[in-house]
Amino acid sequence: MKFSKLGIAALAVIAAPAVASAAEVTMGQGLGAVGAGLAVIGGGLGIGMIGKGAVEAIARQPEAKGPIGTNMILAAALIEGATLFAVVVGLLVGFVK
Repeated sequence: MKFSKLGIAALAVIAAPAVASAAEVTMGQGLGAVGAGLAVIGGGLGIGMIGKGAVEAIARQPEAKGPIGTNMILAAALIEGATLFAVVVGLLVGFVK
C-alpha cells in the first residue's frame, strides 16, 4: 500500500485535533516527540549508509568479508545505542515534568 505525501499530510491534519483533544499537549512534549523522531530517522539513515558501504566493500574485496562484516555490526550497534539514548532523552525532556 503506497501513500502519497499529500495523503500523509492530510491524515496528520485530520488526526491532530483528535490527539490534541485527548489530553493537553505542551510545546515541550511536542518538541520532545519531534526530537525522538528525528533521532530515529537519523539512526536509520546512518545504519543504512553503513550497510551500503559494507556491501560495496565486500563486492570489491570478497576475501575481506569477515572483518568488514564485524566492523559493520560494531558500527551499527554503536549508532543504535546512541539513537536509543537520544530517543530516551527526547522523551524524558518532553514528558517528564
